[in-house]
Amino acid sequence: MAEPLYPSAVREMPEEDRPRERLERLGPEALRDAELIAVLFRTGTRDMGAVALADAVLHHFGNLRAVARASIEQLMEVKGLGRVKAIEIKAALELGGRLAAHTDKDRQRIRSAEDVSRLLMARFKECETEQFKCLLLNAKNDAVKIVDVSSGSLDHVEAVPRDVFRQAVRDGAARVIVCHNHPSGDPEPSHDDLAITKRLVESGHMLGVSLLDHVIFGDGRYVSLAERNLL
Repeated sequence: MAEPLYPSAVREMPEEDRPRERLERLGPEALRDAELIAVLFRTGTRDMGAVALADAVLHHFGNLRAVARASIEQLMEVKGLGRVKAIEIKAALELGGRLAAHTDKDRQRIRSAEDVSRLLMARFKECETEQFKCLLLNAKNDAVKIVDVSSGSLDHVEAVPRDVFRQAVRDGAARVIVCHNHPSGDPEPSHDDLAITKRLVESGHMLGVSLLDHVIFGDGRYVSLAERNLL
């Protein structure tokens, strides 16, 4: 069996190389499988750090899929892996499997600005300043995520294209709908609203992410720029 890649304990690593710190700084996608497992473990054994123990698990079974298929007893065959850590692995991989098995039935399909209103109007109801949000959609127009983009003042909010589309690109969204509120209660678009929308449409074209609509919420009312052919 190959030697573990990380023979030292996590506490002996430079802080910037520790799995938990790397995950917080760079996101989970930047970590190797062994590092993600090490985050679950938290600690290793007297002779082996958490990352080295996670590497040993992967070396023993060959790949992550085989680890997921292994029973608790089979996982415990790895030297240093006790019942608690084996259960933690099983629980985490089961959650991942359930997430992957989720169907589009769990998501709300967006067919119109009215659907957007039902989903988001309540989120703006008590806002005393302008808030800008982005609704991420998949290729079937199912709502995938609501992203808080920025907060503004009583009558203005900045919406920088980079901030609007960052999460959309990261999550692989096919389309987006942006929304913001007018605390005055009047959802009629301002000149600034139209200018922001134009910039977002142009940026979306360059990034390959379509801007379907810009919905502005007021006091129990909304205006859809797409419905008014203002995109």
